[in-house]
Amino acid sequence: MKTLKTILILTFAAFMAISCNQNGDQENKKRYMPNVTGKPGEVLLVLDKSEWETELGTTLRETLAEDYPYLPQREPMFNLFNTTPSSFQNYPAYSTHRNIVRIHIGEAFDTTRVAYQEDVWASPQIVITLSAPDKESALEVFNQHKERIVSSLETAERNRVIRNSKKYQEISLRQLVLDEYGGSPYFPQGYTLKKKSDNFIWISYETTHVNQGIFIYTYPYNGEELDGRMVAQKRNEVMKENVPGTRDGSYMITGSFVEPSFKWLKYKNRTFAETRGLWEVENDYMGGPFICHTYLDKEQKNVIVLEGFVYAPKFDKRNYLRHVESILFSFEWEN
Repeated sequence: MKTLKTILILTFAAFMAISCNQNGDQENKKRYMPNVTGKPGEVLLVLDKSEWETELGTTLRETLAEDYPYLPQREPMFNLFNTTPSSFQNYPAYSTHRNIVRIHIGEAFDTTRVAYQEDVWASPQIVITLSAPDKESALEVFNQHKERIVSSLETAERNRVIRNSKKYQEISLRQLVLDEYGGSPYFPQGYTLKKKSDNFIWISYETTHVNQGIFIYTYPYNGEELDGRMVAQKRNEVMKENVPGTRDGSYMITGSFVEPSFKWLKYKNRTFAETRGLWEVENDYMGGPFICHTYLDKEQKNVIVLEGFVYAPKFDKRNYLRHVESILFSFEWEN
């Protein structure tokens, strides 16, 4: 029995040593990888020029560059750049791009498949490779997987912001929200506390022409089902009381020209309602996009709302909105 016990202990120790070495090798590999290149929201499409002009290329562009939802002006979901497989192979600078979608078509691929990889040539990187024997099957498999492809690219963009928010966080802001609500997002450096009142906190990052704000507020849960109407009604009540405009009698409200969207999401064991829409200021000429995450606290006694909004009248707003949205997704309960 002692011999058997000794063998089991040694086997387990060897297994743990191998696992630690493998994890260490992966971490070292990432540590010495170059940083990704390209701007937020860019996607490099590796596809032959002849295929770029076919139905496959058109579908790729229509899917990946469709209008980003709930912005006051048209902006694409992603900015697309195309290069050929030979150029991608001959110019190593392409391989460090942050988001890469490669389309491989040829007789060498007897089946269709889509592969998702991280940190292949740079970090933090996503590489999505679609392989198919011909254009028709490539188009078919892309249509089957396009929702996951778009979601994977969105997640990669979001995770980069969350990673930097945690690495370069304003610890005092997170602690302030933790003490108040028992959970908090991670706020990157540069964000500051703008306002704190009963059940309402306003944290913002402001420059001369851009304002990225985060609201965290709560109200009692009475057992009523959370729906889009209730969330919008409560939002307007809270905004009127806490977010004044620049003119007397002005305050933020939910824009009425476009009805906000409302859907339920699950993310890292948290279920919440996502609301997207446009905000404006009553009795003033200001506006922009916003996004809310609404859910119950641990005791299910209060509704907690995390909201990100953007005011950037002189600039495109997609990347600014993605940034505050990523901060909302970084929310974690204490402990």
